[in-house]
Amino acid sequence: MKTLYLDCGMGAAGDMLAAALLELLPEPQAFLDSLNALGIPGVHFQAEPSVKCGITGTHMAVTVDGAEEESLDHHEHPHGHEHLHDHEHLHDHEHPHDHEHSHGHHHHSGMHDIEHIVRDHLPLPQPVQDDILAVYGLIAEAESRAHGVPVSQIHFHEVGTMDAVADVTAVCLLMRELAPDEVVVSPVHVGSGQVHCAHGILPVPAPATAYILRDVPIYGGSVRGELCTPTGAALLKHFATRFGPMPAMRTEAIGYGMGKKDFEAANCVRAMLGETERHGDTVVELSCNLDDMTAEAIGFAMERLFEGGALEVYTVPATMKKSRPGVVLTVLCRETDKDAVVSLLFRHTTTIGVREAICRRYVLDRRLETAETSCGPVRRKISTGYGVTREKYEYEDLARIAREKGVSLREAEALVHNN
Repeated sequence: MKTLYLDCGMGAAGDMLAAALLELLPEPQAFLDSLNALGIPGVHFQAEPSVKCGITGTHMAVTVDGAEEESLDHHEHPHGHEHLHDHEHLHDHEHPHDHEHSHGHHHHSGMHDIEHIVRDHLPLPQPVQDDILAVYGLIAEAESRAHGVPVSQIHFHEVGTMDAVADVTAVCLLMRELAPDEVVVSPVHVGSGQVHCAHGILPVPAPATAYILRDVPIYGGSVRGELCTPTGAALLKHFATRFGPMPAMRTEAIGYGMGKKDFEAANCVRAMLGETERHGDTVVELSCNLDDMTAEAIGFAMERLFEGGALEVYTVPATMKKSRPGVVLTVLCRETDKDAVVSLLFRHTTTIGVREAICRRYVLDRRLETAETSCGPVRRKISTGYGVTREKYEYEDLARIAREKGVSLREAEALVHNN
């Protein structure tokens, strides 16, 4: 099974994660060229060599309108608060945080503006767009809780907005490119002590980071300051299959993503890509009976369940009390997602009870390959194991070809297969 392990012994930030993942690619420059071709407003990516404690790695430099941002990793605040930089991040930011910015000097973007940039201006596959907005959603929710205001009133400061979009976009695209079957993240070092901000002195981890990392193993240490940023925390939370120690794996590639500051320990995120043995895993099966919901309402509930971490959601027709037609709604999820999925079942369905069963499952190893064809790039999912090999072209790519060529899906698949 293709496994990505992220060692966050010195925390994590968006640029550090992007740089570490970039080093795992066989042709990192080609990927950088594709990033720069996206046309993120004013943004340019550049990979710079960096050495920390004798270890050579990469620093991902992002320039906006020709200048590298020296601002914070995140710039969220509720509308109406003073427009001040909130936290000093020891990874890569050294400027003081007493600069007050008036409304007349900076524009502030909310979630709607971020969605407009991602959905309407960046030529990204929809799954990548979904990942980017999900990460921003985690940050906005955390800032909402920290400041006690609705998510709709959370704004992202112009200083740092585009480089933050760049970091999140880069990581989401790299995860799609690497296509690991699972992502294992170490316990996260968040730093220690306090940080000075516009509103006073805050404990480490900062409130937004702490909220994002709830239910995640974290720890402090001798390093004084904030090591894990909200953007880094949100990326880890979104992509991690699980948090824990490094699994037994045959490592194929190792990447080091460097921060700017120097400490006694190497200031980096280490990414390791390799193969782990698949021995089957345990999943939770949650089910409930429904006989008073419309098909549309059930469909909406299924979408929310997938967004909430469900591995599989399906319905089976059933005959209920008094011979009423109904369905059994079944959800498969990991143990770590069980409580969230149960809450979603009660919130989005009419059930008053949920059944639980522990199941053992066996799955094939999966990887995603991209082939260049006369019809454009086409992704192919390859599943192997137990003496079986199966291949299947991605539906979205076949559908695109079918629409462009005015043919059926079967004919589009034949066009790709005969290339």
